[in-house]
Amino acid sequence: MEEKPAYNPDEALKLKNQLCFPLYAASRKIVGAYTPYLKPLGITYTQYITFMVLWEQDDVPVGEICAKLRLDNGTVTPLLKKMEDEGFITRVRDASDERRVKIRLTDAGRAMKEKVKDVPKEIGGCIRLSPEDARSLYRILYQILDS
Repeated sequence: MEEKPAYNPDEALKLKNQLCFPLYAASRKIVGAYTPYLKPLGITYTQYITFMVLWEQDDVPVGEICAKLRLDNGTVTPLLKKMEDEGFITRVRDASDERRVKIRLTDAGRAMKEKVKDVPKEIGGCIRLSPEDARSLYRILYQILDS
């Protein structure tokens, strides 16, 4: 059995030895790659992924959007307010439970899907990974998220 090396705080505190740093930097780089495609449409990356949730299933409770995006209510609520102000969604109290708010796409919100339809293809060309490496990375990232 291989012996685990002794903990060395000086080594542990080096940026090059942090798994969290390349994850953080890669995330920023990838989100930044979306900017040239989304900015002309007047939407942010977080709005884009919120649209994805709503295009998959419209009339969704806020809590479900939070869960799918892995964001807290304090982050999602102002985002939804802005999307409502921009005419992309409406917020409606759930008739069966007044405490719950459901989000519905407007015609403008549904029309955004057509405007962004080529973004995944364009971004895919920006990230140089083999299909096998992309599948492995996807699997590993969800392992981290689900642990």
